[in-house]
Amino acid sequence: MNRRKLVASSILHLVLVAGAVATVIPLLWMVSASLMPAGEATAFPPRVLPSRPTLSNYEALFERLNIGRAFLNSAIVAVISTLCSLLFNSMAGYAFAKLRFRGRDRLFRFLVGSLAIPAQVAMLPLFLLLKSMGLVNTYLGVMIPLMATIYGVFLVRQFMLSIPDELIAAARIDGASEWQIYWRVIMPVARPVLATLAIFTFMSAWNDFMWPLVILTSDEKYTLPVAIANLVGEHAQDIELMMASSVLTVIPVLVLFFVLQKQYIAGLMSGSLKG
Repeated sequence: MNRRKLVASSILHLVLVAGAVATVIPLLWMVSASLMPAGEATAFPPRVLPSRPTLSNYEALFERLNIGRAFLNSAIVAVISTLCSLLFNSMAGYAFAKLRFRGRDRLFRFLVGSLAIPAQVAMLPLFLLLKSMGLVNTYLGVMIPLMATIYGVFLVRQFMLSIPDELIAAARIDGASEWQIYWRVIMPVARPVLATLAIFTFMSAWNDFMWPLVILTSDEKYTLPVAIANLVGEHAQDIELMMASSVLTVIPVLVLFFVLQKQYIAGLMSGSLKG
């Protein structure tokens, strides 16, 4: 029996290692190609490493093609959207999990049910609403759909249901207000789920292409995915340049994940333990 378990465990680990390698190899080649001189990425036989590593592709992106502005736009949108999402979704999640008010459960079921509606269906009404408010071609117009999401509320609410009611009752007995309970008692306990929500929101804001393309009309306010899509039409044959732009889109997400990975894993583990 132990031998069968050992064989099964070995096979499982081999499959996981193979999957990890298959995932990492394209990323490594992307970085390698971004450092190759022009034309080398399409050479035959294909090269794995650059013959002469160069940063000319990155220099071209920032100096000649003004990708730096789009990078800054994406950073502004992603960071502010993530911070607002953590605040608004955590407040709503706390209210649905721990506060008692009329119609709470019915309203929550309605919100969860609306997840079945594709996001693309809501784009036109949302665009018309923001147009009437004068928010077309503004950073705020890009950020509003990300500041509070049904999925974010659901995620935080499910986590906060596991927080003991006795903890909140003790804080109320001590004279704490609802805001103090939320900020000083609930938020420190909810760090794992907030880290998970931060990663998901940042990735959604950073990688979003469709909504910024719809709401933005000025090249100066384009986010990085939209700016890169415009580059593809003009520089489709410059593989090295395209790989350099792809590296720029991946780096911030990787950095955020490494910074929050402990809290992220803790959030996943807490969810599995509750299940």
